Amino acid sequence: MDNLRIFLWVGLLMLIWLTVQTWQTTFAPKPAGISTTTATPAAPGAAATAPVQAPPELPALAEGQAPGTPALAPAATAEPVVPATTLIRVRTDVLDLAIDARGGNIVDAKLPTYPVHKDQPNVPVELLSPEPSRFFAFQGGLRAAGGQPEANHLANFTATGTDFTLEPGATELKVPLRWESPTGVVVTKTYTFRPGRFQIDLDYTVENNGAEPYQAAEYLQLHRLFTPHKQSMIDVETYSFNGPVTYDGNKYQKLDVEDLAGAPFSQSVPNGWFAAIQHHFLAAAVPPAGETWNYAGSFAEGRFLVSAIGPLQVIPPAGSATFSSKLFVGPKLQSELKTVAPGLELTVDYGRLTLLAQPMFWLLDTMHGFVRNWGLAIILVTLLIKLVFYKLSETSGRSMAGMRKLQPRMKALQERYKDDRQAMSTALMELYKKEKINPAAGCLPMLVQIPFFISFYWVLLESVEMRQAPFALWITDLSSKDPFFILPLLMGAAMFFQQKLNPPPPDPVQAKMMQIMPIVFTGFFAFFPAGLVLYWLTNSVLSMAQQWRINKVLGAD
Repeated sequence: MDNLRIFLWVGLLMLIWLTVQTWQTTFAPKPAGISTTTATPAAPGAAATAPVQAPPELPALAEGQAPGTPALAPAATAEPVVPATTLIRVRTDVLDLAIDARGGNIVDAKLPTYPVHKDQPNVPVELLSPEPSRFFAFQGGLRAAGGQPEANHLANFTATGTDFTLEPGATELKVPLRWESPTGVVVTKTYTFRPGRFQIDLDYTVENNGAEPYQAAEYLQLHRLFTPHKQSMIDVETYSFNGPVTYDGNKYQKLDVEDLAGAPFSQSVPNGWFAAIQHHFLAAAVPPAGETWNYAGSFAEGRFLVSAIGPLQVIPPAGSATFSSKLFVGPKLQSELKTVAPGLELTVDYGRLTLLAQPMFWLLDTMHGFVRNWGLAIILVTLLIKLVFYKLSETSGRSMAGMRKLQPRMKALQERYKDDRQAMSTALMELYKKEKINPAAGCLPMLVQIPFFISFYWVLLESVEMRQAPFALWITDLSSKDPFFILPLLMGAAMFFQQKLNPPPPDPVQAKMMQIMPIVFTGFFAFFPAGLVLYWLTNSVLSMAQQWRINKVLGAD
C-alpha cells in the first residue's frame, strides 16, 4: 500500500474522531453544569433566599435504627444569637460564602480570584447558590438513633455574628454554630478556613448533658437542581463532564444524572469521597479516612442528591464526642486537590488517556515554573516531545525524502500501467523493495502522535491553571479559541507547506483530498483552545523544519 494512502487514512480517522466528539457534545444529552452565574451577595443578617423545598432528604442510618426527627428550635442561651433563617457571611482571600443558620449549610459560594470573564474582574464565578433557578448547596449534620432530636441540615442553629472575615496575617478563621436539644444535647458545628485554601474543615462537637446515652452519625450531601445547559459546538465547557462523581478508594466513577432516576447509586466503602464537577471547578465532600461510610445517589423532583453517612457513635451522659470531615469548593487545582484527599485530582477529568495526560501536565507545569508563561511552556513541551521522537521522525523523514526522489520513476510506472492498477501496485512495490524504502515508515510518527495530541487536548481543556492564562499579544486566554483566528490560519499554512515537502499521492483523487486537509483542519481548530492550536502549530513548524533539512541532506528538493 502506498505510504501516503496510509497517511491519508490516518488523517481521515482523526477527522472522524473530531466529528464524533463534536456530535456527542452538541447533540447528546449531558448532565447540567454547576452554575457560574452571579448573584448579589446577601446583606449580613438578611433573610436567606428560600429555595423551592423538596421533601427532606435525610440519609438512613447505617445500622438501620429508626431515624430521629428534625430538631426543635434552639434553646435560649446566654450568648447573643442570630435568628434562624439568616445568612452568615464568611470571607477569606479566596472564598466569599454564605451559611444559612437553618441547617448550618453552605448555600452560596463565590470565588473572588476567578472572574467569569477576564474583562470583568469584579464578577466572580459562583459555584453554590440558594436561588431556586440554580439551587446548589452543601448540606450535612448529625442523624440520631431511637427517635432522639438531631442536629440535621433542617435544624435551626445559632451564631454569635453575621459577618466573619479572615484578617490579613491570620492563620485560620473559625465559624462556630450552636444547636441544643430539649434533652440537653449541645452540638457545635464549626467551619475552619485558612488563607489561600479552598478546603474547608468541618467539625462537630457533641456534649451530652442529658440523662440518657445519645447515638449520632455524621452525614454529608450535595444537593443540586438539574438544569441541562445548551450544547454548543464552539463552547469548550460543553466538552467536559458535568455532574456527580464518586471515589471508593480505588476507582473513580462518574454518575449519569438521568440514570440515577431509575437506578439509584449505593455503596459502602472506606477512604472514599464524592463531588459535583464541571469545567474547571468542583464542590467535594470528603469523609474521614479509615471509616466505612454508606454512599448514595438519587434523582427526583428535578434535583440530584449525592450523600454519605458514617457509623454511629454513642455519647454517654456527661460525655462528649467529635466528628470531622472536609469540604472543598473551588477550582481544580491539582496541587491542592492532592492534599485534600487521595484521588481527588482525578476530578480533573482527562478521560481515558489520564495515564498519559497527567505526566504531560506535570511536565507542562514544571516548564511553567521556569518560564512563568503557559504559552512558552506549551512550546517547550512540544519541543521536548519532538526531541524524544526525533529518531523515529528522522526515519520517517528519510523515507519520505526517498519517496520524493522516486517521484519521476513512479510517475513513469503510473503512465505505463495506467489501465492496470494491480500491475501498477506490483511494480511500485518492486521499486520500493529495490530502493530499500518502506512506504509505511512515514505514517508511524503520525500514529504515535495521535494519543499525545488527544492527551494534550484534554490537558489544555481541563487544566484550570491555564484558564484565562495569557500568552502574548492578542492571545489573552489559552483555554479559549483565538479571537482573531490567527493561530489556526498559521497552523493551516504550516500544514500546507509541510505537505509540499512530502511526495504527493499517486492517485489524483487522494492528492486533491490531501490538498484540502489543511483547510479542513484549520476549520476544526478554529474553535479549539488557543493553547492546543499553539501546540499543533509548533509541532507542524518543527516537523516542516526537520523534513526540509532531511530533504536538503539527501538532495530530495
